[in-house]
Amino acid sequence: MKSLKFLSLVPLIGMVAGVLLFGSPLARAEEMPASLNQSEPVWKLTDLNGHEVGSAELKGKVVVLDFWATWCVPCIGEIPGYIELQKKYGPQGLVIVGVSVDHKSPDYVKKFVQAKGMNYTVAMADESIVDAFGGFESIPTTFLINREGRIVNRKVGAMPKDEYEKLLEQALH
Repeated sequence: MKSLKFLSLVPLIGMVAGVLLFGSPLARAEEMPASLNQSEPVWKLTDLNGHEVGSAELKGKVVVLDFWATWCVPCIGEIPGYIELQKKYGPQGLVIVGVSVDHKSPDYVKKFVQAKGMNYTVAMADESIVDAFGGFESIPTTFLINREGRIVNRKVGAMPKDEYEKLLEQALH
């Protein structure tokens, strides 16, 4: 519960902090090896189109679970890369799920998604999914989950698409 409450303070300082903390929208991500090779928790959300999405539905796929927000400068900087990666690797079993931690309405987020041309699944976060993934205090926080349902990478912050693509390729093969 405190994870989402903390994130509610971030829009107030998000633009300034994003520049101060991350420099550019594609600043270096901090990888968190402690979560590597753990089984993903069981989770389920409803996407912006009303469809269920979760660990059971995505079993056997490589999943990028990206916690982000519409006001987060580094998050927005990663969107074009995720669009390209979904297009390129979707046929090989990649599923990108953007989990919005916005406190605005799903309609607001859906309009943002449409305006950005996001071609991947987007759902609204709830406290149970944030807690299930151990909670976090900054976004983007992104989990890469392999076909066996194991977390193979956790990154905090943004990462250039080309670097993240190398991690994806390893998980896909």
